Amino acid sequence: MSETGKNMDEVRDLAPRSPLPAPSSPSTPRSPLPATSSSNVLEIQDLKVYFNTIEGELRAVDGVGFSMRRGKVMALVGESGCGKSVTSYSILRLIQSPGKIVGGSMMFYPHDEKPSDIAKLSDNDELIYHIRGGKISMIFQEPMTALSPVHTVGNQICEAILIHQKVTKKEAEIKAIEMLRKVGISGPEKRISQYPFEMSGGMRQRVMIAMALVCNPEILIADEPTTALDVTIQAQIMLLMKNLQKELGTSILLITHDLGVVAQMADDVAVMYLGKIVECSDVRSILKSPRHPYTMGLLASLPGLAMDKQRLHSIKGSVPSLTAIPPGCPFHPRCEYFKPGLCDVGNPPPLEEIEPGHTAACLRAREIRGEVGKF
Repeated sequence: MSETGKNMDEVRDLAPRSPLPAPSSPSTPRSPLPATSSSNVLEIQDLKVYFNTIEGELRAVDGVGFSMRRGKVMALVGESGCGKSVTSYSILRLIQSPGKIVGGSMMFYPHDEKPSDIAKLSDNDELIYHIRGGKISMIFQEPMTALSPVHTVGNQICEAILIHQKVTKKEAEIKAIEMLRKVGISGPEKRISQYPFEMSGGMRQRVMIAMALVCNPEILIADEPTTALDVTIQAQIMLLMKNLQKELGTSILLITHDLGVVAQMADDVAVMYLGKIVECSDVRSILKSPRHPYTMGLLASLPGLAMDKQRLHSIKGSVPSLTAIPPGCPFHPRCEYFKPGLCDVGNPPPLEEIEPGHTAACLRAREIRGEVGKF
């Protein structure tokens, strides 16, 4: 059964969970942080990514801002078309024409190097190539299209090692075999010479994780890492990522629409809608006490075992086109708490702190909370 198939009471209660099984290989923690090091590994402020098309300017990411805590899992949640993947591609500077980063900052604080603003680096800056794949890596949605079909998995993992580390080809091969073993692939000495089409979907996803983590990056971006996998394999992959994250001390940006996975994996959550962050807090606060109607709708849409022939809740309508973003709060046409003359006029509401460490972009957040009580 998928994570979303759990009883909603379990998700809301967020009872303390038993520790995950220890990784099979010995841990290699990072050295202690310098006293001046930031507690955040990445701080994004007012990020704007626009696409100039024949239909006009599409604001795929419009003023996004959030911080990733070092060694923690940050979940970026929202429906398809909300700008999650564009945000992640921006961090790696993978936005291609007609898209362009037009504003904002992305301050990256590596463990043992000077901080840098990724948004301000030129496309040909050597630091970009040093960061991409070495300090920040990514697991893409579909491993069959992300992996080269004409190169062995060993060649592809070794290439990542040779680009970012000063090692020989033999040493790179040894590292690749060890990493395949660490992600749970049996017989890695033989698997390293196989092509992606010779492997199952779960095996290919493990190869993608191995390739992403082989250089021990400080940030791992996982863009819907289990979308194309069977339910049982999904659970294995998420458990593997959690174990490796604890072992290596890597920070993870998890992009997903599965709030069941968020409850099990994330430490912090940012909810996106139409290119903006509409709510942000720690995972317990988001799941137990959501403050934005969009987040409430996403949580209410989770199926549960105790529904007993009840109709599954859904958010009315769909995400509007970027060419027709409504005035005022962009969510108001779909909102159950819409108030004419307030929610549908002016600029989008800004993120405001509703409670310490909990922000929401809703003009009626406090009023709604009083109406609905506990979610």
